Amino acid sequence: MSKTVQIRKKGTLTLPMEFRKRYQLDEGDPVTLVDLDEGIFLSPKTSVITKLVAQIETLREKNNISLVELIQGVRDLREKGE
Repeated sequence: MSKTVQIRKKGTLTLPMEFRKRYQLDEGDPVTLVDLDEGIFLSPKTSVITKLVAQIETLREKNNISLVELIQGVRDLREKGE
């Protein structure tokens, strides 16, 4: 898949939504640019673990679960073999 984008003021460009969704990129996420002489390679440099931790923390707070309860729940699941 390829898309054409324009470089804007101060060298910024906008990644199309389908790429941001596919690679789970949000505002402020780092990407790596590699000069290949024939062109530029852009690669997401997003830590999946960091995003997962943020999602877990959001769900934990939303459901009013303490960290102790979360850890105990994980231990219980491990004991059950799930």
